[in-house]
Amino acid sequence: MSLPTDGLRQVALPFTIFTLIWGSTWIVIKDQLGVVPAPWSVTYRFVIAAAGMALVAKWKGESLKPTPGFLGAAAIVGLSQFCFNFNGVYAAEHHITSGLVATVFALLMLPNALLGWWWLGQRPNARFLLATLVAVGGIGLLFLHELRERPDLTLTALMIGVGWTVFALLAAAVSNVYQAREEVKRFPLFSLLAWAMAIGAVADGIIAYALHGAPTVEWRWGYLAGLLWLALAASVVCFSLYYPVVRRIGPGKAAYSSAMVPIVAMALSTLFEGFRWTSLSLAGAGVALLGLVLALWSRQRPMKVTNPDAG
Repeated sequence: MSLPTDGLRQVALPFTIFTLIWGSTWIVIKDQLGVVPAPWSVTYRFVIAAAGMALVAKWKGESLKPTPGFLGAAAIVGLSQFCFNFNGVYAAEHHITSGLVATVFALLMLPNALLGWWWLGQRPNARFLLATLVAVGGIGLLFLHELRERPDLTLTALMIGVGWTVFALLAAAVSNVYQAREEVKRFPLFSLLAWAMAIGAVADGIIAYALHGAPTVEWRWGYLAGLLWLALAASVVCFSLYYPVVRRIGPGKAAYSSAMVPIVAMALSTLFEGFRWTSLSLAGAGVALLGLVLALWSRQRPMKVTNPDAG
């Protein structure tokens, strides 16, 4: 059945909040890159976020004690979302602008939809796939703009940045769809996220130590404030809101936020990274957003409503 009015309200407000916050994170991540190796920044982020999410779980009355099968599910979510996904995003922003990373990441709805078809039986229609191809064409124009406007950017660096972004969004899609499976939804959500973030943080730390040695910290206020924003607002608050929406309306529709995030991200990139708009970049952004909106409309079909608080 379709979402009732009260169900729509339960989706619309959190949807708006996590979309606006996540739109700001791309530029904040850019500022995290420099003195501290990216994997250590990711590690710090999810050490803090895991503690914050554990407090949310206790506030919600959820037990943090693992039950049979719980840690396996938390490990899959933690490694895919809070390790592979975020290390991929941070690595991508070493090479290309934050707004462009956000725009490529807007294609998350495609792997979400395809994995949702495979794992959840939520089949996308042909119009959705065609509209997504339109969005890909627009993003291709943005790539061309990036190469033309940044003489320091080589095709190799661009492809590396895009490659890391695609790796990240595929990892995120695995987590999004996996946690919406019925056998995973039986676990308390916030406790699952707390453990997933903790497991992700451990994996992040192992990667960071293997690649960069002992941890380092930048005691600059901007770095520390950004770290707290990413850990508490963008991780604890946003994932506390996002995953209940995924469980309620499905991973394909929940990823519609990715169509709005690039607008915020590109605006911030213009202000703080010197992104310069040209006829080519305007055309690319317009075509990409048109494709994403068409993809959104094409998937507006009645669907079963699930209870995000179910067992």
